[in-house]
Amino acid sequence: MMRRLPALLLPLLMMAAPAAHAQGCSPAWVSGWASSQFQPTGDAALPEGTLRDRTLRQIVRPSVAGDRLRVRLSNLAGGAPLRIAGASIARAKGAGSPAIDPATRVPLRFDGKADVIIPAGADYLSDPVAMPARALDNIAISIRYDGEPEQTSHPGSRATSWHMAGDHLDDAAMAGAAHFDHWFNLAALEVERCAPVRLIVALGDSITDGKGSTTNGNDRWTDVLAERLQADPARRGIAIVNQGIGGNRLLNAGLGPNALARLDRDVLAQPGVTHMILLEGINDLGTLTRDAPVSKADHAAHVARIIGAYRQIIARAHAKGIKVIGGTIMPLVGNDYYHADADNEADRQAVNAWIRTPGHFDAVVDFDRVMRDPARPERLLPAYDDGDALHPSPKGYKAMGEAVPLSLFD
Repeated sequence: MMRRLPALLLPLLMMAAPAAHAQGCSPAWVSGWASSQFQPTGDAALPEGTLRDRTLRQIVRPSVAGDRLRVRLSNLAGGAPLRIAGASIARAKGAGSPAIDPATRVPLRFDGKADVIIPAGADYLSDPVAMPARALDNIAISIRYDGEPEQTSHPGSRATSWHMAGDHLDDAAMAGAAHFDHWFNLAALEVERCAPVRLIVALGDSITDGKGSTTNGNDRWTDVLAERLQADPARRGIAIVNQGIGGNRLLNAGLGPNALARLDRDVLAQPGVTHMILLEGINDLGTLTRDAPVSKADHAAHVARIIGAYRQIIARAHAKGIKVIGGTIMPLVGNDYYHADADNEADRQAVNAWIRTPGHFDAVVDFDRVMRDPARPERLLPAYDDGDALHPSPKGYKAMGEAVPLSLFD
């Protein structure tokens, strides 16, 4: 005999049920936006006390639409529990302002409570909120810190975040707020939508992170690709997230852990992932000889290790059913930091030859061919160069984003 539920529980159960169920489909979660979190160092770290007992508002853009949202907060670099006194989510009025539409503000809950203590080294998902989101909307996520947080961050946000002392979760304007261009403790905005879901994760370094793109302009190559997907009615259900870190390498720690060390967290664990675009290796090639020349044998061994890292990433992704698309490494001759010579260029050509060889990656995007100067193929095309002979300009990022065939994700 079926027991009757108490009348007071019925509204709660109805609120908890995903809207997608009423539409006759099976809902599934997918990362709509993400940032690779790690411990900031040097100028990327904030002075002590910057976030103590303050509210931090950060703006992100989900790459795909959905019916419900949840936020993934991270205490990855913390050696102690992270105390969050409260959090909220709302539609932002723009990418370059802390102002929100107050009618859309929804408090976030964690296991039904306003506050949460996130263990050291851990991530924590908020409870889902019934907040329909459009693709490429500006979404504001506000976090109120309890005490002084240890810093877990994505320094290369190319997006402005605002902070004020005290509780400003309900503050529609945050007038007079201080600001910086970093994301803190914000690992993902996940979107619930009807299955099947598809997600592309772009794993890379500063060229994927968007160094040289416009602050608050959302014109990284991954943003261009997201806009192209949304413009195609057949592919609007495909999400893309950017897991680039400036200075990142395949083999050694630079800014953030090496690509092999962060692969599980930043790619394989992302809900809904079906494809990865891998564009890493330029910093490995450049750092080999930045401080001193090395022997021909060392060059050959370094190329072999880079290729070995690619093989590892491909094998681990394939074990999860993820297709891996390789991006060829773009030119770096002329960059003052790496001062690459003919031997470095030969290394790059050897690595790119392996990337292009059929049977290694599932597919290839030849960024090198698109971005190089035909008259001097060891250098970036001047029209696409942001000025340091390494990073693209916004025009260059547009060319990169347009070079990715959408048919790769069918």
